[in-house]
Amino acid sequence: MVEIQINTTQNVTINFTAASVGERILAYIIDMVIKIAYIIVVYQIVFKYFSIDDLLSDMDYWSQMSIYALFYMPAIFYTLILETWLDGQTLGKRILKIRVVKIDGYQASLADFVMRWFFRLIDLNIMSGLVALITVITSQKNQRLGDMSAGTSVISLKNDINMSHTIIEDLKDDYIPTYPTVIKLSDNDARIIKDTFLAAKKVNDYDTLIKLRTKIMGVTEIKERKSNSDIEFIRTVLKDYNYYTQDMKS
Repeated sequence: MVEIQINTTQNVTINFTAASVGERILAYIIDMVIKIAYIIVVYQIVFKYFSIDDLLSDMDYWSQMSIYALFYMPAIFYTLILETWLDGQTLGKRILKIRVVKIDGYQASLADFVMRWFFRLIDLNIMSGLVALITVITSQKNQRLGDMSAGTSVISLKNDINMSHTIIEDLKDDYIPTYPTVIKLSDNDARIIKDTFLAAKKVNDYDTLIKLRTKIMGVTEIKERKSNSDIEFIRTVLKDYNYYTQDMKS
């Protein structure tokens, strides 16, 4: 089992388990089956049922290839399209609960997914995927060439998740919020705050807690905190955020 350390934009290190070679291969097979099924359905319906094949027979080779490519475009760009739309997942990856992530902590961009997709020509099409298999097995972060070029890796989402790994806080029914302006935060802000808070509190990193408290007060425009303790202040902010947003998420 390979662990990947990802440094977030707040300089917090989070450990993830890299997806195994078996999981990646199985996800690839599932995606391949989906693409082949799409190609067969399109061919039978469009080219056979509607007799498009008969029309193509009178065209030159390049015109025929252009029309085939047009209809098969979703299969050709399947991985690129889905990883971009589904935040690093294809249908196969979603079924296997694995995901492409940036190892520098930033959100993977379209350019990153394009880079991974482009290198599939080398990783997966040369020597029947042997290049990808060798690089994933031998690299420290289970990366194929496309991952190395894009600065990404594939992680498993099957790790046990408890309350400390999410932005959810356990609130009592009679909880009374303190800071209404926490609604200026986003879910991503709250997640980063909680990750940073837990990491700093664990090692008694008071400098980080002070910086985090200052940043929170600046973003939420909280003028005065009700507690002298940075730990209590940040904990209250997280609870307040959950209080004000729980109805939106239900």
